[in-house]
Amino acid sequence: MPQRSNAALAPPAAAQAPWVVCLCAEWCGTCREYRPLFEEVARAHPDLRFAWVDIEDHADIADEFDVETFPTLLVASGAGTHFLGPLLPHAETLRRMLGALPAAQPADAAVAALVAALERAPAGTFDAAAGD
Repeated sequence: MPQRSNAALAPPAAAQAPWVVCLCAEWCGTCREYRPLFEEVARAHPDLRFAWVDIEDHADIADEFDVETFPTLLVASGAGTHFLGPLLPHAETLRRMLGALPAAQPADAAVAALVAALERAPAGTFDAAAGD
């Protein structure tokens, strides 16, 4: 799967694409089971940028989200936050949500900081298929 986590390496159109971020934890069995499904959806949507962020390994950028339910998904673009919250861990649920993305709401500081970190990160750091 191509690296999707480094905006500097992405073509200009891809750099404007929304981020689809799974906020997860390595110890979470549901997250481990969901990861291959998330990767499957990522492969089917090359027009979007996907990232897998372990909230413990990357607490510096994920702590502000206070994730209590896994998986928690964030979909954000330059226009703001399209979705932030828990999502049933099914590929079809994610596909449907991405197909009918809600209008963006202004992004708060935590979302803006996470998106900025994703765009600055070296390629592969948050790659959905990297297997942190």
